[in-house]
Amino acid sequence: MTPPDPPGAPAPPNPSSAAPVPPTGWGDRPPAGPGTGAQAVPDVPTLRIGSLAVTPPVVLAPMAGVTNAPFRRLCRSFGTATGLYVSEMITARGLAERNEKTIRMARFADDEPVRSIQLYGTDPVAMAEAVRFLVDTEGADHIDLNFGCPVAKVTRKGGGAALPVRRALFAAVVRVAVGAAGAVPVTVKMRIGVDETLPTFLDAGQIAADEGVAAVALHARTARQHYSGQADWSAIAELRAKLPAEVPVLGNGDIWQPADARAMIAATGCDGVVVGRGCLGRPWMFRDIAVAMTGGTPPGPPPLGEVAAVLRRHAGLLADWKTEPLALVDLRKHVSWYLHGYPVGGDVRRALMAATSLADLDRVLATLDPTVTPLPGSEKEPRGKTSGPQRKVVLPVGWLDTPDDPTPVIDDDVNALTGG
Repeated sequence: MTPPDPPGAPAPPNPSSAAPVPPTGWGDRPPAGPGTGAQAVPDVPTLRIGSLAVTPPVVLAPMAGVTNAPFRRLCRSFGTATGLYVSEMITARGLAERNEKTIRMARFADDEPVRSIQLYGTDPVAMAEAVRFLVDTEGADHIDLNFGCPVAKVTRKGGGAALPVRRALFAAVVRVAVGAAGAVPVTVKMRIGVDETLPTFLDAGQIAADEGVAAVALHARTARQHYSGQADWSAIAELRAKLPAEVPVLGNGDIWQPADARAMIAATGCDGVVVGRGCLGRPWMFRDIAVAMTGGTPPGPPPLGEVAAVLRRHAGLLADWKTEPLALVDLRKHVSWYLHGYPVGGDVRRALMAATSLADLDRVLATLDPTVTPLPGSEKEPRGKTSGPQRKVVLPVGWLDTPDDPTPVIDDDVNALTGG
């Protein structure tokens, strides 16, 4: 059964948000206590990001088309109200120009205890205006800046993982965001660099710290890698060693199991972890990581009936947020993630993705065998994006020639949507 929201969180606004109750009690099992198996990270402290106290020190990564308000709420219901759940990335220029689609994407749910959002931009003027809008109009409590996106449509404009190459411009964008945010903490998320020959993370991390960010997160891959290969956790350790202790460093990359979060902190000394693709189709990862960090043994992978219940609840939350027809379209990409590793036939998967109403979805879900378990080892496998490596990262002409030029080369795309 899907566990309830944390104390004080309102109930779903209508019955469409309620998942069918499966016949087993995986979601109701008490978490394993300390000393029941895994070793804990010694004295994992509360993560302090400005005025925010994040407990446990686990952050939901912003993911385009995924971390909207319904998915954030679902993750929070398994995690804690004191976690940090970041909205999908939106463009600074879109907000600065009051683009209606961008403003809709920046919406927060009324029950979100911390309003956290990620911004992308290369123009300091637009970035400052966007931050002011989010703080003054939308009531944002935390703003993250994207300097990690590896896709060509962003890097060719000098954005995402390309921007830290231009040190002066990078500093200017961070500086105006921190200034416009006032007391609201600003963080940055970046990659190791453009490729293995052009690392930028140590310089960029130091610049960001000097400009007053509240934390620095590192996805330990290069832009050229995209989402392929393995994350280099040693880079996270390097960054933690370089920056002042008062600036938290968060690690990101290859957290596929709860124990991976504990292992990353132990191996790198980072102050917290950012979980992205590892929670796709399993929002209960936030509960399981919390258990692992206290030295407990998280529950094993749930049987299919309980996964179906969470999928159905997700569909209901999306319907409340977007309308039912749009919810079923949005849900299609999540179906393969929820069913990852479960021996469910292609006909059933296609039927779930073809559902055009919650009633259709319920009919297909009712055909699933609730006792089916995932194939051994499938919980360790990557999920979500697996693109890469790129042959070459696309950059603006002359981008590498003048690293101290503070001038944006190309205007931001109002509708750029991606992640890092």
